[in-house]
Amino acid sequence: MTIASRSGQWTKRWYAVAEQRSSFDAFQSEFDYLCRALRRLGVRAEDIEDEAHEVFLVLDRKWAEYDRARPLRPYLFGIAFRVVSARRRRQGREVSRPLDDVPGTEPGQDRILEIADTRRLVLAALSRVPLERRAVLVMHDIDEVAMRDIAKTLSIPMFTGYSRLRKARQEFEAAVRALQKEIKAP
Repeated sequence: MTIASRSGQWTKRWYAVAEQRSSFDAFQSEFDYLCRALRRLGVRAEDIEDEAHEVFLVLDRKWAEYDRARPLRPYLFGIAFRVVSARRRRQGREVSRPLDDVPGTEPGQDRILEIADTRRLVLAALSRVPLERRAVLVMHDIDEVAMRDIAKTLSIPMFTGYSRLRKARQEFEAAVRALQKEIKAP
């Protein structure tokens, strides 16, 4: 047997295993990413687990329709975006609230504190960007998803995606500036 034929057999086995991968396995392998994505979309820390379970229920229901040639993360992000949007619609209004950082930094470690402050600033600034534009900003600038995939995932025209990205960047920058002024003010 040649190396090429062994390679072909291995590839066929890999695709067979990938096809048998369950929605739970996929969810479990990307759970940390999903929690970070939900946090970036403005979900409060105490609600992240509930929202992640909602995402799993949708993923499990839609698993047979999922095109396994597409990357899983943008697909999950799209589901998360829709779950968060639906929750906000049910609440009847969007409530802008600052996001709290996860406690647990050790005192005296300047770098850890600096990173925590930066993270807190970014999350607070993201919370001031409306959800539709925040989703595009997070997917493009943080998760490095191509605009073509973002547009497909969020079911929007590509030019709308670019427009939302431009506007979100402006809003994010303005929010960072405003927050920095608030921090410096006595």
